[in-house]
Amino acid sequence: MFFHTFWALVIGFTLSGAVQAFVSRKAMREQLGDSSFKSIFKASFFGVISSSCSYSASALAKSLFAKGANFTASIVFMFASTNLVIELGLVLWILMGWQFAVAEFIGGAIMILLLKLLIPKLIPAHLIANSRENFEALDHSNGEQRATWHDAAGYTIGDFKMLRVELVIGFLVAGLAAKLVPASFWSALFLSDRGVISSIENAIIGPVIAFISFVCSVGNVPLAAALWHGGITFGGTISFIFADLVSLPLVLIYRKYYGLKLAIRLTLVFWLVMSLSGFITEGIFSALGQIPAPSHQMSHSNSIGFNYTTILNVFALLLIIWVYWMYRTQVSNGENQEFAKDWVCGMQVRISDAPATYKLNGKDYYFCMQGCADSFAENPAKFISVDR
Repeated sequence: MFFHTFWALVIGFTLSGAVQAFVSRKAMREQLGDSSFKSIFKASFFGVISSSCSYSASALAKSLFAKGANFTASIVFMFASTNLVIELGLVLWILMGWQFAVAEFIGGAIMILLLKLLIPKLIPAHLIANSRENFEALDHSNGEQRATWHDAAGYTIGDFKMLRVELVIGFLVAGLAAKLVPASFWSALFLSDRGVISSIENAIIGPVIAFISFVCSVGNVPLAAALWHGGITFGGTISFIFADLVSLPLVLIYRKYYGLKLAIRLTLVFWLVMSLSGFITEGIFSALGQIPAPSHQMSHSNSIGFNYTTILNVFALLLIIWVYWMYRTQVSNGENQEFAKDWVCGMQVRISDAPATYKLNGKDYYFCMQGCADSFAENPAKFISVDR
């Protein structure tokens, strides 16, 4: 799984670093500053061309929101960049058949429409406003200082550091679930041969399986194929494929990004949207008579080998080496005086608009959010050497 998603992780986090460093809040507000259909279309298009893993997509969506983009538009971008992507469609076609590849894009469009309609209705505006306060502060640079690739590299490495635990847990558990848990266990969780009742129950349970199996982006397709051959409905399979954005590690990331209350509400809305999209997509394919029989055998094993993924991974390896070199030379050359490290989560923050600060022994420390500052204040010695 790591082999197949390594390049997407690197590219996604690198793009996130570049957005944080180079894209001004004014530009983001102009492009994705509201939840109009025009902004939602732009967010969807930008998401499709970014083609990110779910972890890096969440980081990039956070960056857009922090830069002033509308919350709904940022979430739509995240969904598009992890679900409406060519590589996912190709893997679905190879492992499960063309119907699933087409359903990915039809269901993805349905999800985006539902997000546009439901987020403003189901997520209180004050929760979004409170979350934005953790990211935004007045920009004292007046737009005169120019960011460099050293700065972008600092943001990229900072995001990796912040999410390293969630990434490791996600890959390990997803791999174990896909290889060690028999398909009969998963299929026992789903109702079958109950008509529309089975369709509804399967579409609801699909994201729950994704939550407990810690799937990630393209890595969930082999498990989706096992579920499909084990008896889950077409719509349930689609909702499961879409549900990589509600795996437990990502829910923990949402808590870090947006706070506990908004993370819980957001996860529930995601669950509703994914289940509805899977159910509606199944209805469309059923009406067209295009739901395949669950007998399609996987003609390609999700294994490590020399293929286009290998080439992409080699490119990604060279890219991350360059990014890390830019990050290290930034530190050694002292070019990061405009930035500081959040000692709790590892993120890079701009000193001039750091969301939270804490003074210790006459020295200022800067943090990406108030929660990190509070954790630091409770026990500074846990994070740095403190003179007694």
